[in-house]
Amino acid sequence: MNKKIIVTGSSGLIGSEVVKRYCENGWTVYGFDNNMRRDFFGPNGDTRWNQNRLLSNYSNFNHYELDIRDRKSVEETIASIAPNVIVHTAAQPSHDLAASRPFDDFDVNAVGTLNLLEATRKHSTDTVFVHMSTNKVYGDAPNNLNLKELDSRYDFEDQEYFSGIKETFTIDQSKHSLFGASKVAADVMVQEYGRYFQMPTCCLRGGCLTGPNHTGVKLHGFLSYLIRCNLEEKKYTIFGYKGKQVRDNIHSHDVVNFMEQFIKSPRIGEVYNIGGGRENSISILEAFKLIESISGKPMVYDYSDKNREGDHICYVSNLDKMKDHYPEWEITKNLQTTFEEIYSSWKKRGEKFEFSKFEKMKV
Repeated sequence: MNKKIIVTGSSGLIGSEVVKRYCENGWTVYGFDNNMRRDFFGPNGDTRWNQNRLLSNYSNFNHYELDIRDRKSVEETIASIAPNVIVHTAAQPSHDLAASRPFDDFDVNAVGTLNLLEATRKHSTDTVFVHMSTNKVYGDAPNNLNLKELDSRYDFEDQEYFSGIKETFTIDQSKHSLFGASKVAADVMVQEYGRYFQMPTCCLRGGCLTGPNHTGVKLHGFLSYLIRCNLEEKKYTIFGYKGKQVRDNIHSHDVVNFMEQFIKSPRIGEVYNIGGGRENSISILEAFKLIESISGKPMVYDYSDKNREGDHICYVSNLDKMKDHYPEWEITKNLQTTFEEIYSSWKKRGEKFEFSKFEKMKV
């Protein structure tokens, strides 16, 4: 039987990694992507290079220039393909951009997800639906935890949170940013379609997802953009918290490893916090030192006292639930390897992007 998978956002970081994996696994892969990232972020966000790379490398990859906001086209296309699996990674991913384009943000993140879910339900409630959510569904509530300031980072004071934030953490009564709010709507809807219609769905609440195929820009793509700035000797701006804010970074390869585990043995309406965990956590200041040790170039940067709205001071994903449900899954790419791969990718592409108007925004 020919197995078929639809990947939304197929030219993006996670989407392209899913395409690669399932093409190499012998599936017929259908990618939905209309290069909306360029519309959101200007020329620096263009992902056509990734689309073309996939089309040239895999004969079993089929590209659809489809906008997930187009309900009729989504329903008709899913019905015609009749997929076994849908992996939904398409999104408007920026806090700051959402504030200036709230309808676009909500229509892509929330309504687009609903369009996909309802089309999937009409096709088959047995279709596995994997949704790339975000840790921003927790808003800035993690900032209310007891934190301690160390030389180069903030950290959790209480032992309860040493291994990070669990899926039971509150998503209510906090500032999410409009982006976070639209992703909450999508996240809850994916859970609801799972529980109400008994569909195999999951929400992966990602921290900092990264890897060599990320088209990082100022407003989205923390490590990719930081490393690109170092390579091109461009100025990087730290927004608040003394550069000691912490993120746990997970390589796209390990994200797709987990998706593969879930798809093989799906559950109903599940939620997982997916990130690099404590071992792959790093602050901005620490990231500067690591890329400097790889490139040999000093980091050029300045500092703004104003932090991004709703930004986390310290966030680490607790991976216990993921490992309990899928014990064969583990982190395989550490920070050193991840940094080296991203650095090599930017060098290989050899692209000298002009900074777009969004790069120059004061946020």
